[in-house]
Amino acid sequence: MGQSPLIGLVAGEVSGDRLGAGLMRALRWHFPGARFEGVGGDAMLAEGLIGHYPMERLAVMGFVEPVKRLPELLRMRTRLFRYFREHRPALFVGIDAPDFNLGLELRLRRSGVRTAHYVSPSVWAWRQGRIRKIARAVDHMLALLPFEAEFYERHRVPVTWVGHPLADELPLYPDTGAARRALGIPASVPVLALLPGSRRGEVEQLGALFLDTLERCRIALPELRCVIPAANAARRAQIDALLADRPGLSVQVLDGQSHLAMTAADTVLLASGTSALEAMLLKKPMVVAYRTGRLTHALASRMVRLDHVSLPNLLAGHELVPELLQDRAQADTLAGALLHWFEDDQARAALVSEFERLHAVLRRGASERAADALAPLVAETAR
Repeated sequence: MGQSPLIGLVAGEVSGDRLGAGLMRALRWHFPGARFEGVGGDAMLAEGLIGHYPMERLAVMGFVEPVKRLPELLRMRTRLFRYFREHRPALFVGIDAPDFNLGLELRLRRSGVRTAHYVSPSVWAWRQGRIRKIARAVDHMLALLPFEAEFYERHRVPVTWVGHPLADELPLYPDTGAARRALGIPASVPVLALLPGSRRGEVEQLGALFLDTLERCRIALPELRCVIPAANAARRAQIDALLADRPGLSVQVLDGQSHLAMTAADTVLLASGTSALEAMLLKKPMVVAYRTGRLTHALASRMVRLDHVSLPNLLAGHELVPELLQDRAQADTLAGALLHWFEDDQARAALVSEFERLHAVLRRGASERAADALAPLVAETAR
């Protein structure tokens, strides 16, 4: 293979797509002729990935939806395994999507393909027995957070803490004024960003609730402006359909541009997930909400061993931002928590200061560290 190794990559959602694109760029520094195949989104395709399936087909949530889609997902995984078994990559990297990727990594590693996993599953939080499967499935784990690396070291799984690529990408001091000018929003008005999620099921569960919350916030703040970044075209269609039922509700909907939307905002209401980390890195006070199906919630609540679910709170080790989940996620409660951030300048300043500290901890040159950790595996196979 020389300097033109084949590297397999599978990402399952928008956040993984961004991570994969950064990793591809960094790996090309080591292997300028590297070829990439697998599954990714727009960012990875733009970097030259040859895609075998649309990434959207992997973006399922909870326990119940994957069960409904199980036959299709198993067919996809089997076909990818057969392809990479025949066209052997120097390395296969599963990016997040652990329920899909770990099984694929396990089969590929057993067939002699070197494997790595980028973004640790939350094995430190629930279903800790998965660590045994992970140890069998991967040659190397790339962890984004410091406490994840400590967990793998305790279990003797090769791991590198790379930091988080978003901490490298996003500025320590975001320019709110420039973002507002880009969106045509006056500097003097209060602004709320709503991010109901990048998955279909998340928008189904949270979209109407977030709009209800906006209506309540506007009672207290009549000048409040609202911006909603749609993660992709499918989510844009869902959001537009929700707004069509509320013709009097003025909202600025963007195609993508979530970072621009959050930078322009004073406060953010978002679905629990990567967007909470993004808001933290952009130094935006936030309220975290989440709802899922009752069966999914009942199963998860029996297994999760955490006091908090959002990354800002997990990194701090205590509650920095409100988390309102399931039945606690009600429009009146969410509006009250958001209005607190608009009204309490001292609380906002203290939160921003803590966010700046956490940003510095995570800023480590993640894509380059990840590529440095994986390059020896690629080189050994490519010789």
